[in-house]
Amino acid sequence: MQLADFDYGLPPQLIAQHPARQRGASRLLHLDGRSGEIRDLAFTDLPGLVDRRDALVLNDTRVLKARLFGRKASGGRVELFIERITGEYEALGLMRAGHSPKAGVRLSVGDGAEVEVLGREADLYRVRFAEPVAQVLERCGSVPLPPYISHRPGPEDSERYQTVYAERPGAVAAPTAGLHFDQEILRKIQNSGTNIAKVTLHVGAGTFQPVRAENIEEHRLHSERYEIPPATALALKGRRVLAVGTTSLRALETAALTGAQSGETDLFIYPDFRFRVVERLLTNFHLPKSSLLMLVSAFGGIENIRRAYAHAIEQRYRFFSYGDAMLIERAS
Repeated sequence: MQLADFDYGLPPQLIAQHPARQRGASRLLHLDGRSGEIRDLAFTDLPGLVDRRDALVLNDTRVLKARLFGRKASGGRVELFIERITGEYEALGLMRAGHSPKAGVRLSVGDGAEVEVLGREADLYRVRFAEPVAQVLERCGSVPLPPYISHRPGPEDSERYQTVYAERPGAVAAPTAGLHFDQEILRKIQNSGTNIAKVTLHVGAGTFQPVRAENIEEHRLHSERYEIPPATALALKGRRVLAVGTTSLRALETAALTGAQSGETDLFIYPDFRFRVVERLLTNFHLPKSSLLMLVSAFGGIENIRRAYAHAIEQRYRFFSYGDAMLIERAS
């Protein structure tokens, strides 16, 4: 398939720059992948769409304050975006600077925290901090908002670009389908008899990278760490699996494909993929020509997704990370 098959025109004013006033106040577009039926609902209708036949799977990753600003010892400005913490004092990250720093270069970030460049691995830099990485990020880092959000991160973003059930630090982007949930909605879902289970997939910076290959089968995703606890595997047995977000879906389908309940995944899902586990998907609206749009097209059917997105634009739904949600019943 060609990249152009996953393009669409989006009025810029439909890109949500801020979250809804309250969690759960978003709209919900419901697409039945088998019949093609589309319904306009509110996110607060979700508890009425699940019951004891279902298992709701949440990604409990927690977003790091991954963006650091500072200077080289020579005085040049530098921006360091931590992609992955690899040890207590070491990490891999993207770096923006006037000149690419070489191994041995020292940086001062935030309030003067010291960082040494150890070397380069493809497009990432391996760096060593003088104190624990997590402490520096929490003290000096800022929330890594997506590039299509134009404002600087503020206190609102520190709270709202994080799910209410986030527990395990490691992501550099939020699993945004989960941002709509508050504790009251989760309580109602649990009271419906639905099993609520958790997986972890630490979203990497690759989630923001566009697909550049015209033949989409030539595209490769960056790998991301995932883990599926034994209790979650038990909770899914005999249930319809509703994955909250493409990250939960990719973790579950990776495990089904490989047999590994934890590890690294670079699973790229596009039309003709055979889903083994997930029957229902809760997700946000995705960027044109993105790997995530290809995933939902595989799940709900290409033509169904095209119609649903055209309908969402016509009905003025809000798009992307801070936007509205979509519940998709699998096409086949």
